[in-house]
Amino acid sequence: MDMPKRSRAMSDTASTITAVHSDGERETDGHLILDQRKTTQAVEEGHDADTPSNAGYILTREDDVKRLKSIETQRKRQSLALAEQQAKGDVEKGVQATGDGEDDPNIVWWDGDNDPENPYNWSTLRKVLNCGCVSFQTFLSPLASSVFAPGVPLVLQEFHSSSPEIATFVVSVYLLGFAVGPVVLAPLSEIYGRVPIYHICNVGFIAFCVACALAPSLNALIAFRFLAGLFGVAPLTNGGGTVADMVPQKHRGTVLSIYSIGPLLGPIVGPIAGGFLSDAKGWRWNFWLLAIVSGFISLVMLIVMKESFGPVILKKKAERLRKETGNQLLHSKLDIGLTPKDFFKRSAVRPVKMFIRSPIISIMALYTALTYGYLYLQFTTMTEVFQKQYNFTTELVGLSFLGLGAGSLVGVVLYSLTSDKYIARKSAEADRIAEETGMEKQGMKPEYRLPFLPIGAIFIPVGLFIYGWTAEKKVHWIVPIIGTAFGGLGNILVFFSIQTYLVDAFTVYAASALASNTIIRSVTGAVLPLAGLRLYEKLGYGWGNSLLGFIAILFLPVSFVILKYGEVLRRKYPINNL
Repeated sequence: MDMPKRSRAMSDTASTITAVHSDGERETDGHLILDQRKTTQAVEEGHDADTPSNAGYILTREDDVKRLKSIETQRKRQSLALAEQQAKGDVEKGVQATGDGEDDPNIVWWDGDNDPENPYNWSTLRKVLNCGCVSFQTFLSPLASSVFAPGVPLVLQEFHSSSPEIATFVVSVYLLGFAVGPVVLAPLSEIYGRVPIYHICNVGFIAFCVACALAPSLNALIAFRFLAGLFGVAPLTNGGGTVADMVPQKHRGTVLSIYSIGPLLGPIVGPIAGGFLSDAKGWRWNFWLLAIVSGFISLVMLIVMKESFGPVILKKKAERLRKETGNQLLHSKLDIGLTPKDFFKRSAVRPVKMFIRSPIISIMALYTALTYGYLYLQFTTMTEVFQKQYNFTTELVGLSFLGLGAGSLVGVVLYSLTSDKYIARKSAEADRIAEETGMEKQGMKPEYRLPFLPIGAIFIPVGLFIYGWTAEKKVHWIVPIIGTAFGGLGNILVFFSIQTYLVDAFTVYAASALASNTIIRSVTGAVLPLAGLRLYEKLGYGWGNSLLGFIAILFLPVSFVILKYGEVLRRKYPINNL
């Protein structure tokens, strides 16, 4: 790794900012240059999402002024400190070797390309332990969102309630916690590290699972479910970042595929297991089991997990070296000069800003929200549908969710086997055409991720029509389950297409783009199911699901518009200076 070159890049970046503030008319161009430099360095170093490159985060104009003043003050202090130390004959403390000493002797960086503290250089076993723990929690937390759905009738019976809205909300309120959590937890993990946030949230998740198991009333159960969701979202919010911390970009696809299995299959497996457990031990044992299993994996995480977030590792290294050397000017190369309060405020509001400023992000968030809302509407109503129409027991109701699981698995396999090949072929075709016409090669475009989007969008209404009308007419129970499989397939294709597109299209701001998407879809997933049972009461299962299907058809053109004009919208409304 060429350390002097990287340091010069930082100097160039500071010069760009200075030029911007000396000429107000060039402010926009300066931010674009800074944005491009940030993206380029992030790719070179294997960073993505909001993990900072050597240039640090892109600052607002006010932050730039603060940072430049801080740098100037620091240089003056450094000169005075060096003079004092030289006078004392203790020059070595003033020129601590930190891997980038040619330009700034007080910058702390990795000790070469093979530094064992760098998570990229960890052993395979260490990486497997970290990824394995997070992946298991990422499976367990979404499972908790739906695990006691088959036992909801038992809950209503115990608390003497017959409200269909309460029956739905007691399940879906968990997702409201999923919506609130990322706004708080993502910035905190970048200030204090991934591991402390995991440990704190694990304790909170266990505590509120126990509280759910002991809930004395429906209102208390709903409140505890919300708080369990808020703490339980930590592995979903920070898990992708943990993988990116340790695994270089060229090897990351396989690991992320394994990690993604949890959020996809957890909500499907939950009702299957919960149906048998509720029937055998009662609904409260769903939460006791969650607390026990989560307690075990939390203990394992406490023992084996190691901090993987580079900026936090380097910050601690700088603190250690300051104590050892007495040189108070030592600082991490990734220290961006913002207080934790300022950093938290910026990171917390960035997803909202991106949703407002970028049409492509807002359109995709709303479309994902629709499909996610339909998915959880089925989670919260399938128990009544199959008990009422087919006289299923609580155990059998859990098994009825296998259709969604099977469809989701088919979607995962289909996308995984074909997406990368399609992208490689399209990129090669584009490069060949560029060579023939003498134009510059574009490489892989994010829009190459989208061909499955309209296909998935078609499967969703098809599944709703099959599920609704066959359940209405009491056709053999396997047929509506097949209908849910079509819906599961469509949902996965839409979800994967949009998620991978956002990562590729917004690079530096990918994590914030995903957070914006997560917040909107989680709120919809919590609220839309409230209308499910009332909808079926008024229109029946056939016309009720048909109404949902017709709405999905109305949104069908959106998928084709995104496929055709996504690049135009992305370039017309770029995301800069957030």
